[in-house]
Amino acid sequence: MSGHNRLVGAIAIDAGRKVRFASGLGTDSRLQSLAADPAWMREAREHRLRALELDRRQLVVLACALPEVDLLVIGEPGAEPVFEFIASVDFAYDIINHLVSDPFDAMTVVDADARVAYISPVHERFFGLGPGDANGRPVRDVIENTGLERVVRTGKAEIGELQRMNGADRVVSRVPILRGGKVLGAVGRVMFKGPAQLDALSRRIRALESEVEFYKREAAVLRSRRYGLDQIVGESAAMRRLRAEIVKVAPLEIAVMIRGESGTGKELVAHALHRLSPRRDAALVAVNAAALPASLVEAELFGYEAGAFTGADRKGRKGKFEQAANGTIFLDEIGDMPMEVQVKLLRVLQDRMVERIGGEKPREVDFRLVTATHTDLQKQVEAGRFRLDLFYRISPIVIEVPPLRERLEDIPLLAAHFLDEVAHRHARPARRIAPAALDWLMDQAWPGNVRQLRHEIERAFVFAEGDAIEVEDFQQGRGESEPARPAPVRNGEAGTLQASVEQLEHQVIRAAMERHKGNKKKVAEELGISRSYLYKKLAEA
Repeated sequence: MSGHNRLVGAIAIDAGRKVRFASGLGTDSRLQSLAADPAWMREAREHRLRALELDRRQLVVLACALPEVDLLVIGEPGAEPVFEFIASVDFAYDIINHLVSDPFDAMTVVDADARVAYISPVHERFFGLGPGDANGRPVRDVIENTGLERVVRTGKAEIGELQRMNGADRVVSRVPILRGGKVLGAVGRVMFKGPAQLDALSRRIRALESEVEFYKREAAVLRSRRYGLDQIVGESAAMRRLRAEIVKVAPLEIAVMIRGESGTGKELVAHALHRLSPRRDAALVAVNAAALPASLVEAELFGYEAGAFTGADRKGRKGKFEQAANGTIFLDEIGDMPMEVQVKLLRVLQDRMVERIGGEKPREVDFRLVTATHTDLQKQVEAGRFRLDLFYRISPIVIEVPPLRERLEDIPLLAAHFLDEVAHRHARPARRIAPAALDWLMDQAWPGNVRQLRHEIERAFVFAEGDAIEVEDFQQGRGESEPARPAPVRNGEAGTLQASVEQLEHQVIRAAMERHKGNKKKVAEELGISRSYLYKKLAEA
């Protein structure tokens, strides 16, 4: 050795504890006394590498058992961490031996000229070499597709690279060895023994890539929902009317209230209004008033200053109205807003000024208000649960979103749309719905409206085995209940012709429902009426 790492002596001692050979520091009597000590030598043989300090000089002793003598090779470590490692770890030699001969993590060492200095035994066998056969040869002549030459030339490490060797793909790391900024050589390690481990890694990577693709598609679906009209699916008269109203109202700087049952798609209407408005380039901020705890409604809507209350953000926080500046704020389920917050909301709508909790200075904000509710706010006003002045402020224009039972003819289009969406999201082949299954869907009551239909389609998609979704696929994963029967029609007290006709209608429908055991499709066909009209009459009964 030369430079910082060098041999400084040697001692050969026989079984009778006599020194047969000594050189350099090996001639020091203190070292010879240690070599003659049976207990010290026993530990030296066991550990193979021992750290030693002599006259404040740090040394490393390597013990080698030869046929007739024990040879002690004395060296001077090149760096303090090396000495510290050997001094601290009794089995340091075993670790080094493991690193250079590990069958699962093969090693190749090259010098500054990219010539092989060492190859692990497992690698030698892989390349069909005998022990030491490759030493001194250019690494490119020994290992195909090697990158060790490049690492020696550039001094830059290459971690986790794929390399094709002997028809097998391996994951390798190549690291330059530097001293004082000069490249001494490089070490290449194979991180996985063979194809089995690489296949396992590849499967894991493919699974993660598939998961990432799923979330990309999910994000794309969510982004597409922001744009509105093309997501409002249906060609029924009710849906054509709804889209026409959106197109007419969207450009206006006026508050809009969207009214409809849960699951009808009120949020889609809000997004469409925003995307077709002059404010489309600013944010649409959605707030579900029903999901906010009463104690947090003010903080969420109006924001707060730093230190306004315990647990508040140290920098304060913008409220939803400030976040919606120059854009649209959508207050969903506004009928569930607490009365005390209704007062503050009314003030914001009147003055277009927002005052944060703990703040002293109101802030001017410019926004468009869109609200939604599934309740009858006029009845809420009559019951004293909603302010009349606020009701007039938020409802100069009301858009009604029809329930699914009033547009059953849209179910085929909706079902196809949801099927394409779920197939794309899960990267699965598209499926169609069998005619009998479509009839079954159109014969259901759909109290949960379009949201319920979406969930039914997604569940059936999971359970379907063939290319077409059948009726039984919709019935898997949940218990089937008997079709609901309409309540008996009672005789009305009014004696007008209209009342009599309505009473007769109800009686005829009830009789048909009993004959067909609740099958609404057959009832509608027999009576010559649409299923939408049938549902309307059943709801009145």
